[in-house]
Amino acid sequence: MTVISLGSWTPLKLHYPWQVLKMSTVKEQLIENLIEDDKSSQRKITIVGAGAVGMSCAICILLKDLTDELALVDVAEDKLKGEMMDLQHGSLFFHTPKIISGKDYSVSANSKLIIITAGARQQKGETRLSLVQRNVTIMKSIIPALVHHSPDCKMIIVSNPVDILTYVIWKLSGLPATRVIGSGCNLDSARFRYLIGEKLGVHPVSCHGWIIGEHGDSSVPLWSGVNVAGVALKTLNPKLGTDSDTDQWKNIHRQVVESAYEVIKMKGYTSWAVGLSVTDLVGSILKNLRKVHPVSTLVKGLYGIKEEIFLSIPCILGQNGVSDIVKVHLNNEEKALFTKSADTLWNVQKDLVF
Repeated sequence: MTVISLGSWTPLKLHYPWQVLKMSTVKEQLIENLIEDDKSSQRKITIVGAGAVGMSCAICILLKDLTDELALVDVAEDKLKGEMMDLQHGSLFFHTPKIISGKDYSVSANSKLIIITAGARQQKGETRLSLVQRNVTIMKSIIPALVHHSPDCKMIIVSNPVDILTYVIWKLSGLPATRVIGSGCNLDSARFRYLIGEKLGVHPVSCHGWIIGEHGDSSVPLWSGVNVAGVALKTLNPKLGTDSDTDQWKNIHRQVVESAYEVIKMKGYTSWAVGLSVTDLVGSILKNLRKVHPVSTLVKGLYGIKEEIFLSIPCILGQNGVSDIVKVHLNNEEKALFTKSADTLWNVQKDLVF
């Protein structure tokens, strides 16, 4: 039999009988920390409302790599957690390191940008304006807490009726009007350009045209500015967009106005185009691109408007929100339609209680 000498080996003495040897974790054996991790976010975005529109915004923003932290807020806790987990499980395919969610508005703390999609959903056949008072009540319970946790944020309002709610949120938030931005006619103009492109057989990125005013039924198409490669279509057809136009270009604006109702009728809600449009605005703000977008902003003092209302006009968007507006020349017909759009909103807004 072989005897193994233990030499001078002595057993480890434990001071207390309950002490045990602490084994290193796999993480401790694999990684040696050199400096303390900076956990603060530089481009945090919060989305309020985890419905179809909110989640469309979320996935589009993630796929564009626009944020280093995404927070989701909603009152439906189970759905909210499920949506968060679903996005987290796709982390391999985008580059946002942190996705969080919660019912408490504290999860939104220190956001650079807050996107408001929460609110009562537009029903089949219901106009945007008929939604207003229900959604005003909802905003009163949301906005003050958000601003408390992120006093330096910018806000993009998506909930309908967007122009009136942008005004309401501006008042509730106490933020400068330049930092409270309605998504407005950014989507209307995208639809406009798509339909012009369809009619001409040209990609919409090469078709230039603007819709201003209300995001909705009284929006104003600026036919005088519609062009392809700098060629104004009005110079080719002076009756473009009028009732007497035999080519029926006016139908394109009618389709823009009716398109949301048509989509809602068929699938129950709109989501993808809205999410893409909002992400377009997010990119311009967080990247300080200074791109021009038709978004809803305070128009008092412009085009003869005397009331505090928000309507879409071409605005330059950058890191501070709306930094400038583009002074578009409106012909007499366009100015009259813009004034009518303002009157339509004011007639509802003046009676709001909040």
